[in-house]
Amino acid sequence: MFANTLTIVAPVFLLIGIGYSLARIGVLDQSIASALGDFVYIIAIPVLIFRTLINADLTGGLPWALWATYFLGIFATWFIGNVIIRKGFGRDARAGAIGGISASFANTIMVGLPLIGAVYGDEGLVPLLLIISVHLALMTVLMAIVMERAAAVDRNDQSPPVLKMVAGAAQSLVKNPLVLTIVAAFIWRMTGWSIPTIGQDVLNRIGATALPLALLSLGMSLVQYGVRGNVLPGLILSGLKIFFMPAVVFSAGYFLFQLPPLWIAVATLTAACPTGINAYIFANRYGTGHAMSANAITATTLCAILTTSLWVWLLDLWLGV
Repeated sequence: MFANTLTIVAPVFLLIGIGYSLARIGVLDQSIASALGDFVYIIAIPVLIFRTLINADLTGGLPWALWATYFLGIFATWFIGNVIIRKGFGRDARAGAIGGISASFANTIMVGLPLIGAVYGDEGLVPLLLIISVHLALMTVLMAIVMERAAAVDRNDQSPPVLKMVAGAAQSLVKNPLVLTIVAAFIWRMTGWSIPTIGQDVLNRIGATALPLALLSLGMSLVQYGVRGNVLPGLILSGLKIFFMPAVVFSAGYFLFQLPPLWIAVATLTAACPTGINAYIFANRYGTGHAMSANAITATTLCAILTTSLWVWLLDLWLGV
């Protein structure tokens, strides 16, 4: 059974490996990786999200239980990652915040979408996109607030007003193509209009490029991370990310909120995805935790072909999906 699961998951991560190899040996340089990443992030994935959301069955109302399930996993893992880095390794508040982000911020776009699509099909993309619809916005605001407060603690200074920090994060969100796409999809649904057949065909063709190109782009971008110093903290954070966080999400969804089996499986597998590059972006912005976050990104991505296969297998045994 596990071998069968591995054959479903393996192509997802083989595409990441192909992208990494193409960039590492110089067949494609980083300028191409950047351009490819821009196309995926600005065009292909937004089209995929729009197409899926406008056709999704959302008659059940706002999925508060799904969101609570996933964010319980985020907050629990973030807290433990922060404590381990601050207390266990004696790092400053900013490094502790980066540790929390590295342990809890999943790569829901570049890995989550292709992985869930491969394992659970279009039906599985619906709960994933419902998670993404609040995950990006809320996490962007929270990360900005936490990092600013941590920087103020390290400077022995007063942190900026919360409203000012929220406003600053919101300014970046209103320009984010994923946020704009999600808003546009829900507005389109409210109009009740249907897209002509030729329009649907165009959306389907562009959307079909999103997942394979996202994986190739991610693989090419991994060349700049690699394994650096602070290996032990990075490995501990990786363990939290790919084992502890999905376990918390599964427990919350199954025992606490009793979500439908498919939604539990999707939320758990999303939580098991590798660390997102946002952790490194914030480490770079605030000048700390570069190696720690890079190691978490690299280690979780390298292990993901086995760890996500293990979670898919366990979820199938427990939930039958």
